[in-house]
Amino acid sequence: MAKRNLYQRLRSTAQVRLALFVLGALLMILAPIVGVLPGPGFIILFPVGLMLCLQNSAWAKRIYVRFKWRHPRYAGWTDRVMRRTSAARRRAREALENRANAD
Repeated sequence: MAKRNLYQRLRSTAQVRLALFVLGALLMILAPIVGVLPGPGFIILFPVGLMLCLQNSAWAKRIYVRFKWRHPRYAGWTDRVMRRTSAARRRAREALENRANAD
């Protein structure tokens, strides 16, 4: 059996998951405020906060899935920014479909 890394072991407790969710929400709230300052603050803070929220909250995942279903263009962009594996699978599937339609 593979040994779990420290982050996975810490995330197994409810208190740590809640703290990571709150940290993610705080980062997303701070992102627009930091965005007016020079530098790439918004581009870094918002995706990191979104990732923390999505990893640690089933509620946030449901909301995000609903958002992706309603706005596929924007959801694809956010998936790429967050480097989600679902975005890579979707791009590969679309490329195969495009090749099959072209033939």
